[in-house]
Amino acid sequence: MPRRRSPSPSSSTAPRNRTPQPVRVRQRTFGDFVKAFLAFVALAVLLVGVPAALAMTAGWPFPETFEPMEWLKQDISVSTFLGILTFVVWLAWAQFTACVLVEMKAALSGVGVPGRVPGAGPSQLLARQLVAALLLVGATAASFTPSLAQLGQTYDDNQRPTVAAAQQTPGLFAQQQEQAASTAAAVAEQASHTEATPAAAKKQGDTKFYRIQPPEGRHHDSLWEIAERHLGDGRRYKEIFELNKDRVQPDGSRLSEASLIRPGWIMEMPGDARGGDLVEMPDDAPKVSPEVQQQISDYARTGDGDQAQGGDQAQGSGGAAHVDLRRPAPDQVATPAQDPSSFGLPEALLTAPLLAAGLLGALGHRRRQALWQSAFAGIGGRRGMEPPTPAGDALDVQDALLVGADPEGVRLLDRSLRGLAASLAAESRPLPTVYAAWMSNGDLHLQLAQPSGKPPSPWQLGQDQTFWMLARADAESYEDVDTAAPYPGLVSLGTMDDSRLLLNLESVPGIVSLSGREEDRAAVFASVAAELATNGWSDRMTITLVGFGEDLTALAPSRLRHLDGIEALIETMEAETRQRRGALGAAGHDSVLTGRTGPAQHTRWAPHLVLLAAEPSPEDATTLAELAADASRLGIGYLVGTGSGDLPGAAWEMEITGEGRLLAPLLGLELDAQLLPAAQRRAVVELFTDADPERSPDGPGTTPPFLVDISEQGRPAVYARLVGPYEIIGLETPDGERSALLHEALALLLLHREGVHPRVLSSALWPRGVTDDVRQALLDRLRDWLGTDPDGTPRLLTDDAGRLTLAKSVVSDLDVLRSLYHEATQGKGVDSRAVRGRLLTDALVLVRGPLLADRPEGRYRWLTHEIVDAQLPLLVADTGLALAEFHMEKNRAEKAIEALNAALRTAPADERLWNELLRATHALDDPQRLTALASDLVTRSGARGLPPRTEALLDELLPTWRDAVAAAG
Repeated sequence: MPRRRSPSPSSSTAPRNRTPQPVRVRQRTFGDFVKAFLAFVALAVLLVGVPAALAMTAGWPFPETFEPMEWLKQDISVSTFLGILTFVVWLAWAQFTACVLVEMKAALSGVGVPGRVPGAGPSQLLARQLVAALLLVGATAASFTPSLAQLGQTYDDNQRPTVAAAQQTPGLFAQQQEQAASTAAAVAEQASHTEATPAAAKKQGDTKFYRIQPPEGRHHDSLWEIAERHLGDGRRYKEIFELNKDRVQPDGSRLSEASLIRPGWIMEMPGDARGGDLVEMPDDAPKVSPEVQQQISDYARTGDGDQAQGGDQAQGSGGAAHVDLRRPAPDQVATPAQDPSSFGLPEALLTAPLLAAGLLGALGHRRRQALWQSAFAGIGGRRGMEPPTPAGDALDVQDALLVGADPEGVRLLDRSLRGLAASLAAESRPLPTVYAAWMSNGDLHLQLAQPSGKPPSPWQLGQDQTFWMLARADAESYEDVDTAAPYPGLVSLGTMDDSRLLLNLESVPGIVSLSGREEDRAAVFASVAAELATNGWSDRMTITLVGFGEDLTALAPSRLRHLDGIEALIETMEAETRQRRGALGAAGHDSVLTGRTGPAQHTRWAPHLVLLAAEPSPEDATTLAELAADASRLGIGYLVGTGSGDLPGAAWEMEITGEGRLLAPLLGLELDAQLLPAAQRRAVVELFTDADPERSPDGPGTTPPFLVDISEQGRPAVYARLVGPYEIIGLETPDGERSALLHEALALLLLHREGVHPRVLSSALWPRGVTDDVRQALLDRLRDWLGTDPDGTPRLLTDDAGRLTLAKSVVSDLDVLRSLYHEATQGKGVDSRAVRGRLLTDALVLVRGPLLADRPEGRYRWLTHEIVDAQLPLLVADTGLALAEFHMEKNRAEKAIEALNAALRTAPADERLWNELLRATHALDDPQRLTALASDLVTRSGARGLPPRTEALLDELLPTWRDAVAAAG
């Protein structure tokens, strides 16, 4: 775990050494021999002299006959008391002898924690002191005995410091269990783990070993640092891991993950390892006892055959301390983007399902907002505006978002986190601090900063007390709950072993630094900013961008803000830090987590995440480190870029490489980083900018992307009815189970006349992924089903960009509806009232209900990404309004009311239709009918009440409507 480099009271008084200490052979002095001689005499007197004296004076403790009933009948005399006292002395001698044997065995073997003899605290301490003094003159004494400076401590005191150090160690993968810490303190110096047989070791030459060191202050040893010190390259840690994977360690556990190692474990090293703290075998064999040599030999034989059968046993018997987060094998993971062929789409978004889902959802919301704003603004040129059709890089990025997005994963993550918060609140328990979350094959694992007890059902404890796990099946049982998002600062960093890591930026105890080339850092910063701005598992949030990303504010203007420089950032964060500290104190909370949920919810508990891409000066870095000292308590997180890789005050350090790897050696991380490169970032921004509801259109913006010939000569060869129940005219119904799949594929193509990328089509039909051959088989069947036009042209075509398009002879009723409305309002209907009325009436007759009203459950999920569900009601409402206006020009109020009611069946929430219906009803000069309509509107509005414009209109048309509605009941 990266250590904090800013000075602190605890670190300034004592130097810290990050390099584990080598094994040193202590030179024996005359005083050592004297102490050893005295210890030998004391042991001889206690072990031999005491029992000999007792046997000569008091006799053996056991009676010659065993007659309990006779003993009970005897009178109690002085001899009885002496006999009991003698037995107690014999018992004390036996206990002390057991202590000596236990301590002697532990000291000579150097493996494991010395066993504790029941009820022998002082006796075992004395035995340890005597054994230690005696072994000072032995070959193994300097390495295997406790320091004489500890002889004045109790047994429990010897354990406590290391436990405390382990529990105080922060970071993503710190071992916080007392079991691991106790083992770290007591396991002695040793060398083991040779090849499968001694003969094999001799063939390969000297074998070197390293013992994992106990934590130094707040720092834990790691395989990366070991490889860096002894192999010259931290990335060679994998070689050490492979040499020692699943080998039984001295404490009985096994190495199962490179990021989780225990102090006291033995690591076999590659042959070119160098360094004074290594132990070479067999050259160093004389320095260890014969018993240890035998253990090395036994340990080496577990290297091959025992690994396979013992791996699973380690999880069950070794305890949670050494079992890493469970990750499925790659072939078990089903992701939305399993297709091996990208067809030229940007891989960065294809492999970022949560980011893609967030961007796609936000983009759809922006486009819907633009449609509704355009419709209700009543600006003639923009009324009924069609959203712009992307092109070039923007179209590729949109397709990549459609393919890569995993909205179901976002939904489950959001419900799981909120459900957890609601369950804890119901039990009056605070939210635990979460450092990270892993998503693996649908399962969710939360990594806690410290043990927080048993999680609420259906959550379970994970690999140890600092992991809470929720299975996908249990997550699917969660419903939406009305509670604040507990961990909105979670953001995807990348994948490792097919598991996705989300780091909780607001919980980091200080600054997170990111080093690497500027363009690589920029891709990470853009990805983090875009996901935080659009994710679906947060409510309120402020994201401050400094040194980059001014264009990214278009993604979420209410969340993202850009500052010009570090000075402005420091000024802003100093003020906000003071405000949050004061607010927490006034509210009586120790952190934002205790105030984020429940009745104390307030915007001040929303996170504020700072993304600083510009490298700060040393002075600014120091100031930021001071501000970030208790940032995690305040709900503030800092991600700061640095080109040098050395940022003062950084708590956690990460590096992005040119190959797209995100490295955090002291966190035990080596990820395939999630990136948003510059080209894709520009294309994403273009999509959002074009959908901005405040942006003026470049052209008329009302012409549909596909118009059909509505005359008799334009009769299509294939006609699909989508508005209402799905029907197809002109094609035979396919046989077998593939019929539904072919119908769905055709519907998707009909709704996208501009073309559909093959990857978009396959991901829509098979959200969990599909292979190339299955997709191609579907396209072949679809092409055969649609057939060809009379001139031999296939009705399923492929354009120059490789996208699938339909021939003009294949149309839908939605195409016809758009064409009729366009022709009535911008074509022939403009100059001919009769033509306009006929076209609008024909258009409204096509409306038979909502889009694909009878679609089967579980299919057509891709419609959630579409805005056609907003376009169709607006188009129907526009048509009804235009037809009502047509009739009102001739004072045909009843006809107008009929047209408006027909439109309301498809667009019941359109306020414009209700207002026009009120005006048309008022034209009938029937107050009773108008009052009934007003009462119906009030009932439909429910607790929300009437919209302001509708209420004002009723005040104008029927001033007494409130009393009339109240009287009507």
